[in-house]
Amino acid sequence: MTVGRALYTARVHTKGFRDGGTSRSDDGCLNIRHALPGFNNHGTNSEQLFAAGWSACFDAALGLAALKLNVTLPNDVSIDAEVDLCFSGEAYFLRARLNVNLPGVDRDIAYQLIENAHQTCPYSKAVRGNVEVGLNLL
Repeated sequence: MTVGRALYTARVHTKGFRDGGTSRSDDGCLNIRHALPGFNNHGTNSEQLFAAGWSACFDAALGLAALKLNVTLPNDVSIDAEVDLCFSGEAYFLRARLNVNLPGVDRDIAYQLIENAHQTCPYSKAVRGNVEVGLNLL
């Protein structure tokens, strides 16, 4: 386990199941109903939440990578995260793609930024070796 001080602790209470359960953060900023993936239920699913969290964190990691390389990022950087819930044999697993749009940034620099961000993003680190990840420059 890595030793270090916590910069932030998220606290979320979840009750119920993936279909109709709820999650609420202790500060009330997150208050959602869960739904099964692939169904148009009035709620969200874990894969969507993971994609949202990872893409937001990856965006911040891109910013740090740009600072280190002395690169100015455009205001319209965007990341389209895709998280697949997969099944093989008797096991469920995830597969993901981060589609990064860095308009106006030189392609070689953009690839370097994406790779540096992937090395430092806590979500990317968490899935490394466990989730097949595609990094794509749009």
